[in-house]
Amino acid sequence: MRNKVQIEQNFIIDKLTDSILNTISGDSFQTEVSRLTSLDLKTVIKKNGWNFDWKIEFNDIQKEVYKLTIVNNSNDYSRFVEYYN
Repeated sequence: MRNKVQIEQNFIIDKLTDSILNTISGDSFQTEVSRLTSLDLKTVIKKNGWNFDWKIEFNDIQKEVYKLTIVNNSNDYSRFVEYYN
């Protein structure tokens, strides 16, 4: 059995919305929610500026990882949400 390590994050959730919202301009974008795929994982890597290893979460059978993308811009993987079963 692995020891759990508590990791604290340094960010603030300023607002919960039903769409992707640009907090600077106030623009709201129609949002699609879909499951993260193994193909998506090839782009969310440290080399591309990611500091979090989504592959670990993706491979955990007790979790489901979803991506939030702007409609008609499905290549923008800047938002993820995770669901614990």
